Amino acid sequence: MSIVKINVLTVPEEQRETLEKRFASRAGTVDSSDGFEWFELLRPVEGTDSYLVYTRWRAEEDFQNWMSGRGQAAHRDGAAGGERPKPAATDSTLWTFEVVQQAAPKQD
Repeated sequence: MSIVKINVLTVPEEQRETLEKRFASRAGTVDSSDGFEWFELLRPVEGTDSYLVYTRWRAEEDFQNWMSGRGQAAHRDGAAGGERPKPAATDSTLWTFEVVQQAAPKQD
């Protein structure tokens, strides 16, 4: 089954809009990657300043291939004058999970 990568980003309130705009401007950079299955950017509602960046991949190898190629470029791009912009997040932790069960809504 698939693997899930969740990047937990600590984002101060004053940087939330910046983070969301950066993700919006990179929309589509991962979509056509081999083995890519799903992406979601989850905004905290209450009780935390952590955003969750959820991606789902066919296999660990597919994620690693993306990170060593397009993923590196996506995290580098967007810089004016060749300089990388200051990160919107103050901390980042990457979690990895294997999908062992899944469900989808039943079709009538």
